[in-house]
Amino acid sequence: MTAHAQEPRQFTGKHMLALMVGGFGIIIAVNLGMAYLAISTFPGVEARSTYVASQTFEVDRAAQDALGWNVDATLDDGLLTLAIRDTDGAAVQPQVRKAIFGRATHTGEDMTPDFAWTGTALTAMVPSRDGYWNLRLELESADGTIFRRRIQLRDR
Repeated sequence: MTAHAQEPRQFTGKHMLALMVGGFGIIIAVNLGMAYLAISTFPGVEARSTYVASQTFEVDRAAQDALGWNVDATLDDGLLTLAIRDTDGAAVQPQVRKAIFGRATHTGEDMTPDFAWTGTALTAMVPSRDGYWNLRLELESADGTIFRRRIQLRDR
């Protein structure tokens, strides 16, 4: 018996074209997928017009600083606690004008906490899981001063 040796297949221009189209096709598909995910999960802008917001920024910041509030926010097993103290260390009970609790990367899990006053702090149960969370607050003091903060939290 004689074994017939097979000739090696030739690498042709068609093979090279298929490799190039396949390789670049994968790169383009991944880039399009990543661009879609980046756009679809972006939470959006903080201010509609940064120019308009900048016109009162310094005045608003000075008014907030004059309140002398210190905000201590904790997130422990879904219990969100906001302890707000004045410069003397006394508990402050502001009016919550707006509060949004959610992920920093997307708005799909955003929710509005239902805060209750405990006598020393504002508390709310929130559906948190592991990871980092943002709390975007807009509070109002007794004299009408608006106090805004964005607080980063991590469930313990």
